[in-house]
Amino acid sequence: MSTSTAEISGSTILARAIAPSDATLHPAVANEFLKWGFSPQDRERMADLAAKARSGTLSDEEKIEAEEYEQVSSFLGIVKSKARRSLQNHSSE
Repeated sequence: MSTSTAEISGSTILARAIAPSDATLHPAVANEFLKWGFSPQDRERMADLAAKARSGTLSDEEKIEAEEYEQVSSFLGIVKSKARRSLQNHSSE
Protein backbone atom coordinates (compact mmCIF):
# COMPACT_ATOMS: atom_id res chain seq x y z
CA MET A 1 0.00 0.00 0.00
CA SER A 2 1.44 3.38 -0.98
CA THR A 3 1.01 6.50 1.10
CA SER A 4 0.55 9.85 -0.58
CA THR A 5 1.92 13.10 0.80
CA ALA A 6 -1.62 14.27 1.53
CA GLU A 7 -2.20 11.22 3.72
CA ILE A 8 0.86 11.94 5.84
CA SER A 9 0.69 15.72 6.09
CA GLY A 10 1.05 17.30 9.49
CA SER A 11 -2.52 18.57 9.30
CA THR A 12 -3.86 15.10 8.61
CA ILE A 13 -1.90 13.59 11.46
CA LEU A 14 -2.98 16.39 13.78
CA ALA A 15 -6.62 15.95 12.79
CA ARG A 16 -6.44 12.27 13.62
CA ALA A 17 -4.82 13.08 16.98
CA ILE A 18 -7.36 15.77 17.93
CA ALA A 19 -10.33 13.84 16.49
CA PRO A 20 -12.55 16.87 15.85
CA SER A 21 -15.64 14.70 15.38
CA ASP A 22 -15.34 13.45 18.97
CA ALA A 23 -17.35 16.06 20.87
CA THR A 24 -15.59 15.62 24.21
CA LEU A 25 -14.52 19.10 25.29
CA HIS A 26 -15.99 20.73 28.38
CA PRO A 27 -18.07 23.78 27.31
CA ALA A 28 -15.73 26.23 29.07
CA VAL A 29 -12.74 24.80 27.21
CA ALA A 30 -14.63 24.76 23.91
CA ASN A 31 -15.63 28.41 24.32
CA GLU A 32 -12.04 29.37 25.06
CA PHE A 33 -10.78 27.58 21.95
CA LEU A 34 -13.34 29.45 19.84
CA LYS A 35 -11.72 32.72 20.95
CA TRP A 36 -8.37 31.73 19.47
CA GLY A 37 -7.42 33.42 16.22
CA PHE A 38 -4.97 35.58 14.37
CA SER A 39 -4.14 39.11 15.46
CA PRO A 40 -4.97 41.98 13.10
CA GLN A 41 -1.24 42.23 12.28
CA ASP A 42 -1.11 38.55 11.34
CA ARG A 43 -4.25 38.84 9.20
CA GLU A 44 -2.70 41.82 7.41
CA ARG A 45 0.53 39.89 6.85
CA MET A 46 -1.40 36.88 5.52
CA ALA A 47 -3.27 39.16 3.09
CA ASP A 48 0.05 40.64 1.92
CA LEU A 49 1.52 37.18 1.40
CA ALA A 50 -1.61 36.02 -0.45
CA ALA A 51 -1.44 39.04 -2.78
CA LYS A 52 2.22 38.35 -3.50
CA ALA A 53 1.43 34.67 -4.11
CA ARG A 54 -1.27 35.61 -6.61
CA SER A 55 1.14 37.86 -8.43
CA GLY A 56 3.91 35.25 -8.30
CA THR A 57 6.34 37.47 -6.40
CA LEU A 58 6.83 35.54 -3.13
CA SER A 59 10.43 35.08 -2.09
CA ASP A 60 11.53 31.67 -0.81
CA GLU A 61 11.39 32.99 2.77
CA GLU A 62 7.88 34.33 2.20
CA LYS A 63 6.76 30.98 0.81
CA ILE A 64 7.91 29.32 4.02
CA GLU A 65 6.17 32.00 6.08
CA ALA A 66 2.94 31.51 4.11
CA GLU A 67 3.15 27.75 4.66
CA GLU A 68 3.59 28.33 8.40
CA TYR A 69 0.49 30.52 8.49
CA GLU A 70 -1.40 27.81 6.60
CA GLN A 71 -0.35 25.17 9.11
CA VAL A 72 -1.44 27.30 12.06
CA SER A 73 -4.71 28.11 10.30
CA SER A 74 -5.32 24.40 9.75
CA PHE A 75 -4.61 23.67 13.41
CA LEU A 76 -7.04 26.38 14.52
CA GLY A 77 -9.68 25.01 12.16
CA ILE A 78 -9.36 21.51 13.58
CA VAL A 79 -9.48 22.70 17.20
CA LYS A 80 -12.44 25.01 16.54
CA SER A 81 -14.30 22.24 14.75
CA LYS A 82 -13.97 20.04 17.82
CA ALA A 83 -15.03 22.95 20.03
CA ARG A 84 -18.17 23.65 17.97
CA ARG A 85 -19.15 19.98 17.91
CA SER A 86 -18.57 19.73 21.65
CA LEU A 87 -20.84 22.72 22.30
CA GLN A 88 -23.51 21.30 19.99
CA ASN A 89 -23.30 17.96 21.76
CA HIS A 90 -23.50 19.63 25.18
CA SER A 91 -26.55 21.71 24.22
CA SER A 92 -28.42 18.63 22.96
CA GLU A 93 -27.92 16.70 26.20
